[in-house]
Amino acid sequence: MTQASTATARPAYVRLVEDTPLPRVALCRQSFAATRIDDPVAALRRALAEAPCTARIHPGMTVAVTAGSRGIAAFPELLRGIVADLRARGAQPFVVPAMGSHGGATAEGQTRLLASLGVTEASIGCAIRSSMDTVEVGRLDNGMSVRIDRLAHEADGIVLFNRIKPHTSFRAPNESGLAKMLAIGLGKQSGAENCHARGIDAVPVYIDAMARMKLERCKVLFGVGTVENAYDQLGHIAVLDSAGLIEAEQPLLRQAMANMPRLPLGPVDAPMAEGQLDVLVVDQIGKEFSGTGMDPNITHRFSSPKMTATLHIARLAALELSPRSNGNGNGAARADVVTARLEAAFDREAVYANALTSTVLVQAKMPMVMPDDRTAIQTAVRTCGAADLSRPRLLRIPNTLHLEHFYASEAMLPELEARGNVQVIGPPQDMRFRDGLLADPWPEPAA
Repeated sequence: MTQASTATARPAYVRLVEDTPLPRVALCRQSFAATRIDDPVAALRRALAEAPCTARIHPGMTVAVTAGSRGIAAFPELLRGIVADLRARGAQPFVVPAMGSHGGATAEGQTRLLASLGVTEASIGCAIRSSMDTVEVGRLDNGMSVRIDRLAHEADGIVLFNRIKPHTSFRAPNESGLAKMLAIGLGKQSGAENCHARGIDAVPVYIDAMARMKLERCKVLFGVGTVENAYDQLGHIAVLDSAGLIEAEQPLLRQAMANMPRLPLGPVDAPMAEGQLDVLVVDQIGKEFSGTGMDPNITHRFSSPKMTATLHIARLAALELSPRSNGNGNGAARADVVTARLEAAFDREAVYANALTSTVLVQAKMPMVMPDDRTAIQTAVRTCGAADLSRPRLLRIPNTLHLEHFYASEAMLPELEARGNVQVIGPPQDMRFRDGLLADPWPEPAA
């Protein structure tokens, strides 16, 4: 056998699964109650005009505006709107990446990550100043250093901008949002590492303590927080004064929790999905879908044992790493099987920087790898433990953020049709593959 043919030869173990039959699936659509802002920039302009705290902006002052690593709805448009408002008030705004250790924990990597999310100097209308340098603003009672981005600290003021949503690894009054961005995102790699030093379960304690210290000692002017609906669309914009910001953010987190999409399992009115599923197929994982690549609030595969799972998925197959994730395959570890192309896109520099900073090393692991989509799904079906492997309860989703459309196996259709918020769009059909890759298309998401 030649060297070239050896490189493309299928592994011998594939024969153990390649005769596994796959269920027929039907395209379905579920609906969620949702409020949507149709003109994000106009809504932002109104919110800023109505907030008394924006009066702190004075002509000539330099203002650092934060930008994180998540794929926020209308991200570049809103950031450009904040920059334009600050400039209209006479300020000199610039943007700083506020994403802890993401982007490979380098200044260049964080700039590239923003660009992958549509945030560039051209798209937002101001300079992006990226640095991993930090300064210490104080120490907690236990001696832990509290650090902040040097460029932001040297500016005349700081404006926080972030989406508010449930965290993937802990429950607390403040989870992902403005307080976390201030405590961890603006702490860069060193500050994020300190916040995670005592383990993931202690993170909310340090988010609160570090954010409060920075609000007291740093020049935070105000925060702009967004809440999204179940369709990944902008649902609410809030401008929060730095005074009382931590408490003011908490009802927005509750709103975001209620807005989250979910898999169509368990009672329709339950806060999260419940029950059993044999197989979940996730087409793409990536940082634009969740900080952990696949949102555990959807899959219920949490890093912390303190998180309560009400849904059990016997086998989970992840097929691809989104190109916009820039190699950060954080989340692959929560799958049982992945494809060779996902493994090839997995950048240890990006993943390991996150894992070492957060101390959650499990997120850097790689599951079983199969050559392509077909064999990965066959592996999941063959090993899921269903009483009848010819009729597994299987769902396929595009990612863990967009759950309006999904494919469901025939065995699930009666229960889905009875839910009331699910429409079976097409008849059950065999899964279609092209060169081992799934060829069944996804409809365009809601406009």
